[in-house]
Amino acid sequence: MTFGFAPSAATSITTSAGSANRLARMLEPAEWASAGIPLLRNPREVVSGLHTRHAPAPATAVVAVLDREDRLAASASFSRRSTPVDGWEFRNVLLAHLRRVIPHDLRLRAPVRTAVLLYCREGDERWTEEDGAWMWGLRDACTLHGLRCGAYITLTRGGWQVLGEGRGGRRPNSTSSPGPFLDGAAEAEIQPLRTASGAAEALRRTAAR
Repeated sequence: MTFGFAPSAATSITTSAGSANRLARMLEPAEWASAGIPLLRNPREVVSGLHTRHAPAPATAVVAVLDREDRLAASASFSRRSTPVDGWEFRNVLLAHLRRVIPHDLRLRAPVRTAVLLYCREGDERWTEEDGAWMWGLRDACTLHGLRCGAYITLTRGGWQVLGEGRGGRRPNSTSSPGPFLDGAAEAEIQPLRTASGAAEALRRTAAR
């Protein structure tokens, strides 16, 4: 004779509610496209600059803050922990890294700086629920830090893509080596830059050079 335990009705209801909440904390491509996200003036330059500074591997996110002129003011990279896809969790980790690298702008009547997110992942360029959760998290983190919500960019083996805009390129990609900065002048334009990087086990910050 075998004895076992069947999940109770209360457990099933709680699990279903949790799943529904996670699904609610993500944005569909149509929702993102209609959210009025400002276009990047030069997305290739932004992507190449973040790839050079952080060399992201799959499951690595890079959050960056751009000034009024779309110049890089601060950035941070970190590895995504093995947790369920949840925009609320992603919001919290994005907000924590933003607080480490740049002061908030909540005192301003309207945001003047913009946060963008580059996420390096496996798969192709098609939207996934994980992308939707990152979009939700980025939008909410920007609101709580007084920033404009900017572009969400994926980096895969096939290249990079700004979701919702239809702009992208083959390089850099998730397997390419970081390239040099465009030139000395471009490097000087974005200094001083505050950068942080981290791993799943311990989030370690390093100053950009």
